[in-house]
Amino acid sequence: MNTKTRIIIAIAALLLILSYFFPLWQIHLIAPQYPGGLNMYIWQHQVTGDLGIINVINHYIGMKKIVPDEFPEFAIIPYITGLMIIFGLVVAITGKRILLILWLILFGILAVVGVGDFYLWLYDYGHNLSPDAPITLDGFTPPLIGKKILANFIVYSFPTISMYIYAATILLAAAALYYTYRCQKIEQKK
Repeated sequence: MNTKTRIIIAIAALLLILSYFFPLWQIHLIAPQYPGGLNMYIWQHQVTGDLGIINVINHYIGMKKIVPDEFPEFAIIPYITGLMIIFGLVVAITGKRILLILWLILFGILAVVGVGDFYLWLYDYGHNLSPDAPITLDGFTPPLIGKKILANFIVYSFPTISMYIYAATILLAAAALYYTYRCQKIEQKK
């Protein structure tokens, strides 16, 4: 790989550092009693926002309490991100195309596993409802992405800044890979 490609890869890897400072996902709830809405922000290592109020509301429909300390993912994701930064820098330093391909494949696998794991959280919380709840609902799955009406709440769920940072890193790495193939083809024609 040439110097330009290596710089792009290094920038892509270092861009991931920003993902530690912003949430990955946001869940926004709107209801007549909460016209300004309630927010829950899911970060690499924690959940923030109106979690206390959301847990009280969830109690009424029999949903278990959201306790961030009970999610082992929050202990793992920051380290996985760190390893992906290091791996990306190794790719940039060595300039080996095979490592770039492996980095991209690993990103793809982690993306599928991460989104799948989040969906399973949502499914579990919406289907393992207490039968003793004041309000009885059939099992449901809160939206992974988009909008869904649950009882008198409109629930929005969407990726936020850190997910876009991950996407930008993947796109930059893919662009670097494409550029190396293109440069190779040009060299072969000479």
